[in-house]
Formats: sequence, C-alpha cells, structure tokens
Amino acid sequence: MKKGALSIMFGAAAVALVAAPLAANAGGAIAGKVTYPGKSEKKEFSFAKFPNPKFCPKNPNKALVDGDKRYMPTIEVGKDGGLKNAVVAVYDVEDKGFIDGYKGTEVTAEFCEFLPFAGIVVNTRPFKVENHDADPDDPKSKEGVLHNPHSFTVKGSTSATGFNIGLAKKGDKLEKPVTFRGGAEKDGYYRLQCDQHEFMQSFFLPVMNPHYAVVKEDGSFEIKDVPAGKHKVVVWHPFVGKGKKFEFDVDVTDGGTANLKAEIK
Repeated sequence: MKKGALSIMFGAAAVALVAAPLAANAGGAIAGKVTYPGKSEKKEFSFAKFPNPKFCPKNPNKALVDGDKRYMPTIEVGKDGGLKNAVVAVYDVEDKGFIDGYKGTEVTAEFCEFLPFAGIVVNTRPFKVENHDADPDDPKSKEGVLHNPHSFTVKGSTSATGFNIGLAKKGDKLEKPVTFRGGAEKDGYYRLQCDQHEFMQSFFLPVMNPHYAVVKEDGSFEIKDVPAGKHKVVVWHPFVGKGKKFEFDVDVTDGGTANLKAEIK
C-alpha cells in the first residue's frame, strides 16, 4: 500500500513539473492602435495609359476608381488618426519552427488590383500570386488579362528583383521563394508591382515568428500568445517614414495584455 502511494506521489510530481513550464511560457498579448498625425495621401494614374483601360475601371472598390482615373491610396487615415495597412510585429524572437513551417504568402490579382495591399513575408519561404482576371468583352483578354508580377527586395534607396513573371490567363499561378540576401530582411521590405499596370502594387514586412498583425481599418490590432518578457516591437507602413521600421519597447506579462499606442510619422 505504501509503495503504491509513493508511486502516485512521484507521478503527480512529474505531471506538475511538465505542466509548470507550459504555464510559464503561455505569455500574454499586445494590443493597441497605430496612428498617423497627417492626412491621407494617394497617387493618381490614368487608365488610358495602361493596357485593359475598359476592364480595369470595373474594380468594385469605388475609392480606387473615378472615371478614367485610378487612385492608389498610399496613406489612409481614418477616425482618430487610425492608420490603415500598418503592420505590427515582435522583432526580437526568431522561431525556426514557424519559419520552416510557413506555407507562403498568397496574393491575388483581381480587377487590376493586388490583394492584400499590405502583409508579411518570410525569407526563403514561398511567395504565391494567382491571376483572377479575364475580360469576356475583350477578344484579346477573354482567357485572361495579362498581369506581370514583379517582386523587389527593398532596402533604403536600393532594390533588387526577386522574380518577374507574366501570368497571361485567368487561373495562372506562380510560386517563388522570397530572397532577401545579406541580412537585408532585418532592415528592408518586400514590394510587388505589375509591369503591365503600375497602379497594381502591394507591400510586405519580413517576419521571423508568428507574433504579428496587420492592423484593422481603424488602426487597431491585437497579437496573442506572445512570450512573456520585454520585447522589441516594430511598427511599419510602406509609405510612412519612407518604409522605416519604428521600434517600441513592450513588456508582456503572463496572462496580461500590454497596450501599445504607436504614433508614427
């Protein structure tokens, strides 16, 4: 009887030892809002200067289209200064399991627009683009509107081509690895542009762990399951500060939520 009781006691102790580290590593969350003190800005293009001038204006997002004019919002500021399309990421944690298991960043070309406009990439992991466009009213584009995704790794004022591949038909796809070299992913970002339609652009922050978020329309965000401790958090927007990464110090406690109000300019 005593021997059995002793075994049970040792078993309970072993369970406790296993469970304790799990609880200690549970971490907490980072939540808050990214704001910008300035006004919204946009670039203007003329559909007439690019291929498919009748199809591209069919984009259902009316904020992008006004007659022959195509707008590319570069900075979108909402209520209370909330900044759209900013990315927030914990930048002092390298998670090899996340990097190796990342399935890839996916982008679609729809009505002459790359979606999403902002997101994340992981160095050496796949970047995927699929063409969803075809124009039944144009014999030349009935099977597909030609898009030519051209990717760049950007660091400061320099950039290098990653891939440059045409997708001629609806349903055509490409998949290529992201290729930052010489540690450029720590200081740079990834840009995608269509060589056929210059107004088709999107932008991506390189990350090394799953602790990131693309902000909501009002600039708010939440990142869950962040390891407890002090962290360097980066807030990034492709057109604020010329793509600069703004750094903030955040202290995450077990089971708590650290608040980050990040104004960038």
